[in-house]
Amino acid sequence: MRDVVPVALNGRRVIVTGGARGLGAAFVAALAQAGARVVFGDLLHDDGEALAASLRAAGHQVSYRPLDLAQPASVAAFVEAAVATLGGLDGLVNNAAITNSGGKLATELSIDTWDAVMNVNVRGTWLACTAALPHLRDSARGAIVNVASDTALWGAPKLLAYVASKGAVIAMTHSLAREFGEQGVTVNAIAPGLTEVEATAYVPQARHDYYCEGRALPRAQVPADVTGPVLFLLSDAARFVTGQLLPVNGGFVMN
Repeated sequence: MRDVVPVALNGRRVIVTGGARGLGAAFVAALAQAGARVVFGDLLHDDGEALAASLRAAGHQVSYRPLDLAQPASVAAFVEAAVATLGGLDGLVNNAAITNSGGKLATELSIDTWDAVMNVNVRGTWLACTAALPHLRDSARGAIVNVASDTALWGAPKLLAYVASKGAVIAMTHSLAREFGEQGVTVNAIAPGLTEVEATAYVPQARHDYYCEGRALPRAQVPADVTGPVLFLLSDAARFVTGQLLPVNGGFVMN
C-alpha cells in the first residue's frame, strides 16, 4: 500500500464551526495533525473541551470556544475571540449544521422547524463568512470551505429543510467566491455523502444501504474520507481554486 502524504498546513490559523464531535471533530483533528493552529466552536461544551484537551495533550495548538449559530451575536463573538487567540486568520471551515427535518414529508414540516434549520445552516454560514472576511483578507492564504451535502444534488426525500439549506450553501459559495475573490479570499464547498458519525445515527438502515449500493466505491463513508478534500482546499495547492463544489461521496453523485 502506498504511503499517504499529508497536506502541510504548518502554522496556518483556522477556525471550525461545529467541531466538537462527528465530522467536525475529524476536521479539527486532521487540521491539528497537519500543523494548523485551530479554534473550534460548538454548543456541545463538554465534548468540545474534552476534544481540545486531548489534542493539546498530544502537542497540538487547539482551543474550544462556545458557539451558537442561531444567535448572530454569538457568531460575531466567536470569530473575534478565535482571531484574538490565533493572532489572525487564514482559514474558516463552516461545518456546523442541524438536520431537524429528517423523516418528515414536506407537508409535515412546521414553519418553526424550517426557520430553525435555515437560521443555523444558511444564515449562520453567511454570518461566519462575513465576520471572518476582514481577517481572511489580511492573510495571503485566506480560504473558506463550506460543508454542504450531496443530498442537495440528488434531492433526498423526507429531508426538505436540510436539503434546501444545503442547496443554499452551495449557491452562496458561488456568489461569495466572486465577492471575496477581489480581496484574495477563496470560497469553496464540499458535498459529503452519508457519513458514519453520531449525527447520522438516526438515519434508517435502508438509506445507509441505498448509499452503499449506489456508490462507485461500494462501502460505508467515514470521516477520514472527507478530511483530505478540506485540507486541500485550505492549502496553497488550491490557491487558484474558488467557487467550486466538490462532491465527496464515493461516486454516489457524479458531476
